[in-house]
Amino acid sequence: AFARGMELYFERHDGEAATVEQFVQCFADASGRNLAQFFRWYEQAGTPELIVETKYNRAAKTFDLTIEQHLKPTPGQSTKKPMHMPLRLGLVNEKGEDIPLDLDGVGVLNAPVIELKDRKATFRFRNVASRPVLSLNRDFSAPVNITIQESLADTLFLLGHDRDPFNRWEAAQRAGTRLIRDMMETAGERPATEGLTTAIGRVLADATLDAAFKAQMLTLPSESDIASAVGRDVDPDAIYGARHEISAAIGRALKSQLADIWNATGETGPYRPDPAGTGRRALRQACLQLIAAADPAEGARLAMDELADPASMTAEIAALSALVTIDLPERDAALAQFHERHSGDHLLVDKWFALNAQVPGPDAARRVETLMQHPDFKLTAPNRLRSLVGVFATANQTGFHAADGAGYEVLARAILALDPLNPQVAARLTTNFRSWRIFEPKRRALAARTLERILAQPKLSRDTFEIASKSLGKDETVA
Repeated sequence: AFARGMELYFERHDGEAATVEQFVQCFADASGRNLAQFFRWYEQAGTPELIVETKYNRAAKTFDLTIEQHLKPTPGQSTKKPMHMPLRLGLVNEKGEDIPLDLDGVGVLNAPVIELKDRKATFRFRNVASRPVLSLNRDFSAPVNITIQESLADTLFLLGHDRDPFNRWEAAQRAGTRLIRDMMETAGERPATEGLTTAIGRVLADATLDAAFKAQMLTLPSESDIASAVGRDVDPDAIYGARHEISAAIGRALKSQLADIWNATGETGPYRPDPAGTGRRALRQACLQLIAAADPAEGARLAMDELADPASMTAEIAALSALVTIDLPERDAALAQFHERHSGDHLLVDKWFALNAQVPGPDAARRVETLMQHPDFKLTAPNRLRSLVGVFATANQTGFHAADGAGYEVLARAILALDPLNPQVAARLTTNFRSWRIFEPKRRALAARTLERILAQPKLSRDTFEIASKSLGKDETVA
C-alpha cells in the first residue's frame, strides 16, 4: 500500500510543489483507507499518553485490554480530538511464546496490530488458556507514552522473554527505574535485584541476540531519566547513589559472565568499523562499566591494561570512560596520559575535557573551574566550551546540581563571560537551567537565585535574557 501510494504521488505531483495534505491523500486513495483521523498526528501538537488496564478472566478464557488516550492542551489547542494510532502487540504465555490473537468480533488477526480510534476502547481477546503478559506497542509502532499498572515480575518476564527487541529494552528500562526508585524510597536499603540479574543473565547467554543489543540491555536508565521519572523534589545525590548500587549489584551477580565476555571481546585483528565489530566493542565497554561498579580495583586494573596498548581509539575512550567513574589514583594518571598522547589533536583534546567534566564527586565544580584556566581551554571556542561546561551541566548531575550551588555558579560565570562575545552559545548554555523546578527546595532556591543574578547583569543579550526569563517564568520584555 505504501508503494502504491508513492507511485500515485509521483504520478500526480512529480515536478511540482505539493502540500502535506496532497501527499497523504495519495496514500488514502491508493489504499482505500480513510486517513482523515490519522491526519490529526499532523494537526495536533503533543505526545499522547495511553492509560492501559488489563483483566484476565480464567473461567471465560478472555483477556480484556482497555486503552484510554490523553493529549494535554497546548497553546492554541485547549481541546484535543482522539488520535488514530496503530498498536502492534503480543500476548506472551508462561513459556515466553506469543499466543494467537483472537479478537472478539474480528477473529484471529492476520497481523498483530490493533487500531485505536476512540478516546477509550476495550479489546477482548478470546481463547486465552492462561494469564498472558502484555507486550504493547512493539517496534514503537506509535510514538506514545504508556502508563500501565504492571508488576515487577511481569516486567522482568518481558525483559527475559519478549521476542520484540524494543519492548524488551523498554522492560529493562522500566525495571531499572523501578528498582532505583525503590532504593531511594527505602533510605538506601538494598532492593531485591535477583530477578533483574537473572533476566539480564538470560539475555547475555542468548546466542541469538547480537552484541549491540546486549550492550543496550546492560545499560541502566540515565540519572537524568530517573530525575524525570521522579518528577519533583529530586535529589541528584540520592539518584546517583541508588543507580550506582544497582549497577554494582548487577556486576557482582554477573561477575563470571561479564569476565568471560570481556576476555572474549578483545581485538584480534585490524580495526573494522562494521556492525559486528561496533556491537562487540559496545558490549565490551558495557561489561567494563559494571565490573568497575562492582569492584573498582578490578575495573581500574582492566582499564589500565587496555590503556597500556589500546587497540583503537574506541577502546581507549571506553577504558577512560570507566575510569572516570572510579575514585582511584589511576583515574587522573590515565587522563594525564591521554592528554599527553593526543595534545596535538583538537578533537581528542575536546574529548579529554569532556571526560574530565564527567568526573563525579564533591569536587566536580572545582575541577571544571580549574580546567577553565587550562592553556588549552578557550571560552571563545564553542566546541571546547561545550566539551567542558556543556558536558558538565548535562552529564554530571551530582556535580552540576551540587547541594551547595557550586555547579550553578560555574555555569553562570561561563554564561556571563561568554554573553558579550557569543550570545547565541551563551543562551544555549542557559537552557541547562530549564529543569530547575523539579529539584528539592534547597537546589530550587539556589538555581532560581542564580538565574536572577544572570538576569540582573547589565547589557545582557536578548538571546540569554529570553532563555533565563522563560526559565523563571518572567516577563520577557527587555528593560
